Amino acid sequence: MFTFSSLLGAQSESPASQSLLELDGGVKVLIDVGWDETFDVAKLKELEKQVPTLSIVLLTHATVAHLAAFAHCCKHFPLFTRIPIYATTPVISLGRTLLQDLYSSTPLASTIIPHEALSESSYGYSQSAASTQDQNILLQPPTGEEIASYFSLIHPLKYSQPHQPLPSPHSPPLNGLTITAYNAGHTLGGTIWHILHGLESIVYAVDWNQARENVLAGAAWLGGAGAGGAEVIEQLRKPTALISSSRGGERVALPGGRAKRDELLLDMIKSSVSKGGIVLIPTDSSARVLELAYLLEHAWRTESKSDNSPLLSARPYLASRNIQATMRYARSMLEWMDDSIVREFEAMASASGQQQQQQNKQNGNQDSKQGALPFEFQHLRLLERKGHIDRILNETDNLGRSVGKIILASDSSLEWGFSKEVLRRIVDDRRNLVILTECMGRPEVEGAKMSIARSLWTWWDERRDGVAIETSANGDSLEQVYAGGREVEIRDAKRVALEGNDLAVYQQWLATQRQLQNTLQNGGATAMESADVVDDASSDSSSDSEESETEQQGKALNISATMGQANRKKIGLSDEDLGVNILLRRKGVYDYDVRGKKGREKMFPLAVRRKRNDDFGELIRPEDFLRAEERDEVDGQDMRGQPNKYDTKDTLGKKRKWDDVPTAGGRGMPNGDNKRHQVDQRVSNSELPDLIEGVDDGDVANDVEEIVGPSRVVISSETISVNLRLAFVDFAGLHDKRSLQMLIPLIQPRKLIFVSGMKEETLALANDCRKLLAAKIGEDSAAIDVYTPEIGVKINASVDTNSWSVRLTDALVKRFRWQNVKTLGIVTLTGRLEAAVRSAPELDEGSNKKQKMIKGEAEEVPTREAVADFQAEMPTLDVLPTSMASATRSVAQPLHVGDLRLADLRKIMQSSGHTAEFRGEGTLLIDGSVVVRKTGTGRIEIQSGGSGMVQREGTFYAVKNKIYEGLAVVAGG
Repeated sequence: MFTFSSLLGAQSESPASQSLLELDGGVKVLIDVGWDETFDVAKLKELEKQVPTLSIVLLTHATVAHLAAFAHCCKHFPLFTRIPIYATTPVISLGRTLLQDLYSSTPLASTIIPHEALSESSYGYSQSAASTQDQNILLQPPTGEEIASYFSLIHPLKYSQPHQPLPSPHSPPLNGLTITAYNAGHTLGGTIWHILHGLESIVYAVDWNQARENVLAGAAWLGGAGAGGAEVIEQLRKPTALISSSRGGERVALPGGRAKRDELLLDMIKSSVSKGGIVLIPTDSSARVLELAYLLEHAWRTESKSDNSPLLSARPYLASRNIQATMRYARSMLEWMDDSIVREFEAMASASGQQQQQQNKQNGNQDSKQGALPFEFQHLRLLERKGHIDRILNETDNLGRSVGKIILASDSSLEWGFSKEVLRRIVDDRRNLVILTECMGRPEVEGAKMSIARSLWTWWDERRDGVAIETSANGDSLEQVYAGGREVEIRDAKRVALEGNDLAVYQQWLATQRQLQNTLQNGGATAMESADVVDDASSDSSSDSEESETEQQGKALNISATMGQANRKKIGLSDEDLGVNILLRRKGVYDYDVRGKKGREKMFPLAVRRKRNDDFGELIRPEDFLRAEERDEVDGQDMRGQPNKYDTKDTLGKKRKWDDVPTAGGRGMPNGDNKRHQVDQRVSNSELPDLIEGVDDGDVANDVEEIVGPSRVVISSETISVNLRLAFVDFAGLHDKRSLQMLIPLIQPRKLIFVSGMKEETLALANDCRKLLAAKIGEDSAAIDVYTPEIGVKINASVDTNSWSVRLTDALVKRFRWQNVKTLGIVTLTGRLEAAVRSAPELDEGSNKKQKMIKGEAEEVPTREAVADFQAEMPTLDVLPTSMASATRSVAQPLHVGDLRLADLRKIMQSSGHTAEFRGEGTLLIDGSVVVRKTGTGRIEIQSGGSGMVQREGTFYAVKNKIYEGLAVVAGG
């Protein structure tokens, strides 16, 4: 059984992605915890409901749309950090820097506490809310240390590495669930997930890119970029369900491919900087920014050899609050990039070594920057402070004229980050240019509030105020759209400390939340601790346990209702509500009457910690064994040893002691002498902006005001007139319509599910795929299972929707001879199917049981209960009579079940004393005389050759025997 539901991102304008897969046995897999630029906590309500039942969590990309809500879930959703989470190493590292940038850039990421929740906790707030405006009280945001600790909980995986995950403490057994990550392109470490569970083979591919780029290799459908395969790799072929994104399904690839795209972007930049304009390219701070930064750096390296290039008069900048760490991680993960990056690294390293040797011999002072490695920038300057942005924007030449600049700034939505600040400063000059790199699409709801980037995209698409057409050096036309003075609203959010009545309301709400968590966890254990404790009452009977659970849940509901009463000034519980927990929660109470009690009420509420074990013994923490360069560091401090930073019983809303001072991780220092922000020692001098040397770091280090403790957000809006130019160059790195039409017939999924796209493009793409698949297999398009679910709609995409149940006789079961293939048990049987003996209810007049009939009809009709009882009678499968066994034995054909990997066969033959080595892809040579090949369809071919007939025959039969031992031979009879 396999059901799919989209929690966010299906047929929606929001790019956020959250998908829930429910497999047989109650196993639930959550893929992605995305969010959007609104940071609306109401969009996470459904996810919060599913957290107690989740088995594992998978992450696909290090972008806002795929993991922006990760830190919020870890901090505010009980039990979320106890769920095993899996992702690739780049997603973990770049996701960490992304969220640190996000929470330090906008207070809205902390999320506003809903007005209804505050009203339930405080009677005074509910009474005054009608006459006063909502104060927008914020949840406590996670600190940089907490974000680092959250990401240290994620289990890293490599590509093409099958892994059987461990379930969460509150999950049913996974029953052989296997997950495998494959390269998805689009982002560094982006993942196509292949999930195997029983008969289900699910491929989850959202936001993938088949095309090869400067930094990123293409998706692994055909074996990766450059593999040249004509067929989809065997592991991803013919899945029971393919879940793909429809976003980008209407895109048409630019003629000329990647080279033409890069050339168009550089021509747009040259056109603007030659006039002294400023070019703003809004992008994310962790994923697609790597492709853009690499392109600009190498363009400046190439153009620096020419004396008349317009780029020589301009400087490129990369602005993000945590960009130094992002680039440091990128330099350490070259093996995850395209092969061209690896070859460039090897060539540069070799040239640098030779140059160093010559310098040692000649004692010269040659410039060593000619051998700079990938992502060691010579021209691109990294900015992390708002003061640095102001400095470069105010820079002029000797005559007071503006100097050309190119600024890559986060975020692509222009709702937060440095991109919004730069836009505010450059909107009044028609020489300036904003280059949009992602297709936003038109809003499907009239009057819906749009982000700034979507508004600019709509203006570019409408082209209402005219188009400036210029000609590049190659003769291509460059189209730049005039904004025409149209107005756009910019919202600014500022964090303000709580005081007065708002502080009391917040503290009362916080006490309510803590009381509910402690009560629901029985005995005061927090949500984080409860997963590692064992209740001594677990040895009671199942009936007592169920009754006590039901009773406890009812009490919890009553308590929560009591807490919401308006006349309760203080949160308190009666002795009856506490039950046996009164021994822990009340002072001076040492006795409790357990007579007539059930379940947990009979035992002392002692929480015993349990050591978690896996198949190899006691569970260890992988972060305790990291190398020095892999450690999670915040401001140069190792965070691995920080205990319980992610615990729910943190210092949320508590008063700080007098002797506590803000640490460097909090971006605040106790006195003016220490205000100068120290530069990370791991950053080389070449990465520091050479144009901002005159800026005192003490003036710009505190551009983000840190509020310790409870706070609220004050939102102010400003309407500005936009007079600059707009351009669009597609740097989204997503699949296009041609890729989908080419690959989906090759993948041959049994069921196809489209998510992560707007309604119009999703329905259009689904209709095209139905026609395409119908033409491929020669059937009616109605027979193709293509689903386009909406948010919250659950669809049944199981492979066994047409299955039947039969009853096996004891005589047949005794003849079973089970064969094990990996995690599956296989048995062959031949029997006779006998129909149910029982007759229809309306004909069974002699039965002693009365059939329930509906009276008053022309004829008495069986009720639903009677029909259900009749359908419950299953047919029986019994042993064949002796007279029929010999006839069927000759008809049944033997069948081999299983999938033998050549790597496994190589190990088996070597352990048996044979020599085995690979000769090309999909070819294994054994003893120099027997060749074993595996075709693209999974068929194994054995060919003998060479000299020495005795040795050849012995090896040949030995290889066949080992192959048969790895398969299950299913023969009839």
